[in-house]
Amino acid sequence: QVQLVESGGGLVQPGGSLRLSCAASGSGFSILAMGWYRQAPGEQRELVATITSGLRTNYADNVKGRFTISRDNAKSTVYLQMNSLKPEDTAVYYCNAHNGWTQYTYWGQGTQVTVSS
Repeated sequence: QVQLVESGGGLVQPGGSLRLSCAASGSGFSILAMGWYRQAPGEQRELVATITSGLRTNYADNVKGRFTISRDNAKSTVYLQMNSLKPEDTAVYYCNAHNGWTQYTYWGQGTQVTVSS
């Protein structure tokens, strides 16, 4: 069982930066594929970025060059550094963990990011 707790959301002006963190409890963090997803009001949840246990990353086209996903296995934490934020980045951001061995997927409770002047 894995529990995920996100933090770091908030209100930021366009062009600003935020860093989201997702702390995982339970064993086996290093083998998990981790990801960030987001959901804006009235929209479907969408992929933002993922990072595998082997540190291979993948980004949605609309965040490439602005967002960076990373992980610290010693702290069982995954990060999302968000730069050059735009109003369209406003959403609830969710942390996701996937165990490729058991095929279990876990979700955090989400953290709100609002980009507005």
